Amino acid sequence: MRSRTHRRSRMLAVLVATAAIVTTGPVLGTAGASASVVPRAAVIPAVDREVRFTSDGITAYGTVHIPAHHAGRRLAAALLLPGSGPTDRNGDEPPHLTPHTLALISDVLDGDGVMSLRFDKYGTGRTGLGGRHSAPDMAAYTRQAAAAYSTLRAQPEADPQALLVVGHSEGGLQALLVDRAVTAKPAGLALIAPQDMRLLDTLNHQLAAQLDQAVAAGQLTARQARRNKDGVAQAIADFRAKRPVDTSGLLPSVSSLLQGMFGPVNARFVRSDDALYPPSVARDVAHGTRTLVTCGTADTNVPCRTTPPLLSALAAARTTGPGLRVLPGLDHLLHPAGTPANDQVIAPAAQRALHDFVRPWRQATTS
Repeated sequence: MRSRTHRRSRMLAVLVATAAIVTTGPVLGTAGASASVVPRAAVIPAVDREVRFTSDGITAYGTVHIPAHHAGRRLAAALLLPGSGPTDRNGDEPPHLTPHTLALISDVLDGDGVMSLRFDKYGTGRTGLGGRHSAPDMAAYTRQAAAAYSTLRAQPEADPQALLVVGHSEGGLQALLVDRAVTAKPAGLALIAPQDMRLLDTLNHQLAAQLDQAVAAGQLTARQARRNKDGVAQAIADFRAKRPVDTSGLLPSVSSLLQGMFGPVNARFVRSDDALYPPSVARDVAHGTRTLVTCGTADTNVPCRTTPPLLSALAAARTTGPGLRVLPGLDHLLHPAGTPANDQVIAPAAQRALHDFVRPWRQATTS
C-alpha cells in the first residue's frame, strides 16, 4: 500500500568461468604413480532471461534472474510480487516513482543463490492492460500471478521443491492468494510490509494519519481534519454499500484520491480487493510453510500495530520460519526513515530478514 493513490516497488555477470582442475593424491597400483584429476562442475555466470506467459488470453512479460551457479545444480526460486497501483516488474511506477524495490530484492536473493521471476502485472510495463479499459478484479491478478509461478517452476534451473513467493505491500496479500490458488504449494512465503487489513480500512487509516500530520504541521485545523476524516469514513461506507459517493465537501487532494479509486477505471478492482481480509486468507496457508513477515517502525502505510491479526492467523496455520521481523527505523519502501523515495537501496535490516528467510535454501554461487 502507498500513501498516494496506490504507492508502491542487474547486475549481469560477465565473467566466463571455466572448469577448475584439482589434484588428488597418487593413484595406487601403478609404477611411477601420477596424480589423477577430478574436474569440478563449471560455474555458469549470472544472467537475466526475458520470459513471457499467458493468463486469461493476455500475454505478460517478465524477467527471470539466475544467479551464478554450478552447472547442473537446481536453485531455490522466488516469485516476486509488487505492491498496489501501476507497479511494474522492478517495483517502480515510472517516471515519478522509481525505488526499484523488486529489482533490489532480486539482487539480495542473488547473493544467496536464489533465482527469481518478476513480471509486469496488468496495467504496467510491457504487459499493459491487454486491451482492457479498466483494471481487472483481484482474482484476475491472482490468476496472472499463479501463471507466473508456474512459469518460474518450469524453468530448467528451478528446484520444484524449493519454490518461494516474496510479496511487497499488496503483493504480500497476493502471495497468500497465490499459495491458496496453486497445487504445488510454495515452500516459503515472505510477506514484506504486507497489506494486513481490508483495502479501504487501510486507506482510512492512512488518510487519518496524514490529516493528523497536517494538523501538527499547522496546515489544517483540527476541525478541518475531523470533517475530512468523517467524510472519508462516510465515502467508504457508501462505496461498500453500493450507494452514490459524495466527496464534494472534502479537501481537493482527498476528493481526487477517492474519486480515482471509486471511479469507473478502478472501482471493480477496489471492490474485489476490499472484500478480502488478509488474516482470513492466511489461515489457508499449508502447515509447515516457512514464513517471514516484516514491518518497519517508520512505515506509515502498514504500521507494525496492525500486524497481530495476520501473525495470529499464520500461527493458527502452523507455519514455521522466521515469523515477524521488526525493522527499526525503516519505511514502507525498506528505506531508513527520511530517505528519498527514489533512492534505490534496501536497508541492511531488511536484507538480513531476507537472508534469514532463505537460509534453508542458501547455496554458494562461486567455485
